[in-house]
Amino acid sequence: MNKAMVSYRVLVVEDNEGDLFLIEEYLREGLEDPEIYTATSFRQAKDQLSINRGYDLILLDLTLPDKYGKELIQEIAQLAEDTCLIVLTGYNNEAFGIESLAHGVADYLIKDEITPSILHKSIVYSLGRKQASERLMDSEKRYKDLFHLSPIPMYLYCCDSYNFLDVNQAAINHYGYSREEFLSMRLPDIRPREDYKTWEELIKKLEEGMPFPDSVVVRHLKKNGDIITVEIKGNYIDFLGKKAQVILAHDITKQVKYIETVEDQNTRLQEIAWMQSHVVRSPLSRLMGLVQSMDTLEEDLGKDALNKMILDSACELDQIIHQIVQKAERINLDK
Repeated sequence: MNKAMVSYRVLVVEDNEGDLFLIEEYLREGLEDPEIYTATSFRQAKDQLSINRGYDLILLDLTLPDKYGKELIQEIAQLAEDTCLIVLTGYNNEAFGIESLAHGVADYLIKDEITPSILHKSIVYSLGRKQASERLMDSEKRYKDLFHLSPIPMYLYCCDSYNFLDVNQAAINHYGYSREEFLSMRLPDIRPREDYKTWEELIKKLEEGMPFPDSVVVRHLKKNGDIITVEIKGNYIDFLGKKAQVILAHDITKQVKYIETVEDQNTRLQEIAWMQSHVVRSPLSRLMGLVQSMDTLEEDLGKDALNKMILDSACELDQIIHQIVQKAERINLDK
């Protein structure tokens, strides 16, 4: 058996001198220079844990002179906080040893079956599970912080029922629904009714196996009736045994309106350019022709009619220029 090359600090709570001696020997055989502390009663164990909370492991006999069973486990677990706890039990209470796993115990060992190898494996596996659990809890905490503290609205929904499972504060603030209201709603409830068909088509494609797009631009409905344009990005996760999807909903309403305004301005500029290059040219060409023809007229023959045509063309040109100015002013007003 290879010794664990980590120096562990172990508290052994055992009132039987013979069992205590064997456990200490097995610990030294299986671990590299363990720091072993002992207590022969609940009171002593309580004092030890009050003084020193830096133990890596607690080996706890289920029956002590001043406390035993479920009550003993619960109080030691509360004192030990997140320290790994392994229960030592006899044949007559093996059933409770199994039951103790539901009370935060990492493992249980039957005293008459303990060997250095069994004790070593139990310690290594129990500490390994504890570390894995701590990593999982840390990962879950980071996820919750990322989710709940995000300044961008985020929500979680069930992929089977489309019910909201969780929602962050940014979504509550932005959409206007309370957390309780969100959790009583389904995903379609935040879509405008006229967009239901589009939503159903997307859901059908996803159910048929289409991967969720990197991003989707959709319309959402706020509690006050405002319709906003959002870019949503999603990722599938397992949430309490349910297939769920976490969604990040970035409101791009202002950006979309800005783009629409720019496109509208470009259209108007194109109209102005076309009017300048085509519409203005017609009355201007007539004016130039009429002015040139004045030089060829003798005396006052036809000058009145010619003057009228010049005036009409000038008025037409003035109206066209006025229209161009109005379109240009409209562009400036929309900025």
